[in-house]
Amino acid sequence: MDTTLQDPLVGRLLDGRYRVDARIAVGGMATVYRAVDTRLDRVLALKVMHPTLAADVSFVERFIREAKSVARLAHPNVVQVFDQGADGSYVYLAMEYVSGCTLRDVLRERGALQPRAALDILEPVLAALGAAHRAGFVHRDMKPENVLIGDDGRVKVADFGLVRSVDTVTQTTGSVLGTVSYLAPEQIEHGSADPRVDVYACGVVLYEMLTGGKPHTGESPAQVLYRHVHEDVPPPSAAVPGLAYELDELVAAATARMPEIRPYDAVALLARVRESRAALGAEQLDAVPPQAVTAQHDNADDRTSVIPRALTALRQLPVNEDDDESRYHRTSRLESPPLDTPRRSPRPRRTVVTLVAAVLLALGLGLGVWYINSGQFTEVPPLLAKTEAQAEDRLADAGLEVGQVRHAYSDTVRRGTVISTDPAPGARIRHNDSVTLTVSDGPETVKVPDVAGHRLDKARDLLQGSGLEPGMVTREFSEDVPRGSVISSNPATGTTTRAGTAIALTVSKGAPVDIPDVTGGDPAEARQELQEAGLKVRVATQRINSEHEAGRVARQNPGPGGEAAEGDTVTLTLSKGPEMIEVPDVVGDGVGEAKQKLQGAGFEVEEDRGLLGLFGDTVRDQSVQGGETAPKGSTITLKIR
Repeated sequence: MDTTLQDPLVGRLLDGRYRVDARIAVGGMATVYRAVDTRLDRVLALKVMHPTLAADVSFVERFIREAKSVARLAHPNVVQVFDQGADGSYVYLAMEYVSGCTLRDVLRERGALQPRAALDILEPVLAALGAAHRAGFVHRDMKPENVLIGDDGRVKVADFGLVRSVDTVTQTTGSVLGTVSYLAPEQIEHGSADPRVDVYACGVVLYEMLTGGKPHTGESPAQVLYRHVHEDVPPPSAAVPGLAYELDELVAAATARMPEIRPYDAVALLARVRESRAALGAEQLDAVPPQAVTAQHDNADDRTSVIPRALTALRQLPVNEDDDESRYHRTSRLESPPLDTPRRSPRPRRTVVTLVAAVLLALGLGLGVWYINSGQFTEVPPLLAKTEAQAEDRLADAGLEVGQVRHAYSDTVRRGTVISTDPAPGARIRHNDSVTLTVSDGPETVKVPDVAGHRLDKARDLLQGSGLEPGMVTREFSEDVPRGSVISSNPATGTTTRAGTAIALTVSKGAPVDIPDVTGGDPAEARQELQEAGLKVRVATQRINSEHEAGRVARQNPGPGGEAAEGDTVTLTLSKGPEMIEVPDVVGDGVGEAKQKLQGAGFEVEEDRGLLGLFGDTVRDQSVQGGETAPKGSTITLKIR
């Protein structure tokens, strides 16, 4: 079921220009839609503020002001802002539409990434943030949800909705805007935000990419915030043994609790990332994380929200299940009382019972209507990356049943876990209905067939028949394998690999043949000599000027002295004789000036001084008179007197 059909904006023409086609995502501040600009006929993303926030005039003014600032930030890794406006209670931004997925989607499906992949994503993110920092902006809400990965592989940073100018960052009171899991300690304690809060968030994101999980977790947002302030981010290698020490150092530098110790902005962190990458070998960069690190993700703390900032004296929260104060902090607040606040005595049980009864009485009047309208429906829970048994348990908890279980190969989803569901996660469905699961059988694997000795076209057919793809072809000389036949494959014969893998082939050029030198010779004789060497001959249609007589071989390709394969073709270009050019008249000129004229025209120059010209400096005669023609490159002799 398509839940976007229930969205009042879907299908509407916003501001007389933007046709809203589908809802893409819902965040803590706004909803994002795929829309069409009917004036320019292009697809774009429309970010519409939630009506509750749109009613706050000061918030809207800041939203508009900051959107205009970000629109001036032109960078290939930043999602561009095209337009801003309002239609009634709807305040919106028109932005670049990126077809693809978010980093959160990747982490949810794959869990921990290889270090090379993590750095490949982090570098363009830091490039985008670096451009913002150098332009005077701080993002303030970096997280995997705001990293878009296009179908073409390009990485872009989105949602600069909380951006503010560096020079306007001040300590605030009351609340903090942001996402709990990625807030820097100084944001939590003082509400301050400079480029180093983005550096901290990127360090947390890097940790999450390397391990598949967040560094700080807790039963409530307040516990997560407490840990950001009072506990260091652990080294990724503690969760994924074998990760390189340089990656631990990189995460530690970016997530230092004291902002003065962190790189001062994203540009500085990008330099550190590139230094770390250069220090890692291919084996360290391509280390495969253990399957056990696959993320079991919950979106509860990933939404941007308004967080009360009564956290200047955070303390560890109690976990005693019988402690009313403990339950109060875990379930209803994001702040903890100051250290010197006296501990309140537990409330009498009668008070709690009376309160519950009053609430139930107040809700009872509307309960029947609620059940009729929506109580008979539920939503399909998130099941992606769950095992079949886990998915069945979750569906049972939601009052749903497992319908058909299908299987499919997958290169990205771990064997035995859910690839997709029908209906999709989040879809509205009746109680007791069934959900169809598609479970991964892992990547399809095949063995590389033996293609050695086969002609290239036959080898390609064998590979495709085995579910593989013919890859790059390299040609080498071989004394043993006939020309045009396969010498070897990579991966080698018998290797088990994923279906669809490209197999590189090495094809024989045959035994090497020494190429004789036939330049200057008669074309017929040159042809015979080359053919006797096992080579084919082609004569170029156009001739060129050369030092050789007209009709002789002026040039050959490949040149003499090299090696070719038997049956290769040598192209001969014939001479049309030397180029004839006019000789300058230099009689009466000084020797230096005469040489300059002749050499500039393309001639060689010799001097004939005789006994009388030993000390002379004037040209008395020249071997070819001025105005006559001579072959370009030929020698003109000057008589000096």
